[in-house]
Amino acid sequence: MTMQINFLPDDITVNAEVGEPLLDVAERAGVSIPTGCLMGTCHACTVELDDGEVIRACLTAVPPRQDKLIVHLFSDPTW
Repeated sequence: MTMQINFLPDDITVNAEVGEPLLDVAERAGVSIPTGCLMGTCHACTVELDDGEVIRACLTAVPPRQDKLIVHLFSDPTW
């Protein structure tokens, strides 16, 4: 199943398969999500979904949802 992923604030949209790692989708779209440990403990890859859910992109795959997922990127100057 394919869905659109929209990365904000740059408004970049890319198609992705359900189950595809979110970091891979972001990289393919040219969107930079900072990473540190790649295990979710450092919180460098924290993003927020449109419904307010805060997730760690390094641990998250594209979920089975409606046809579009909006991802809000945080700007953290320490990463």
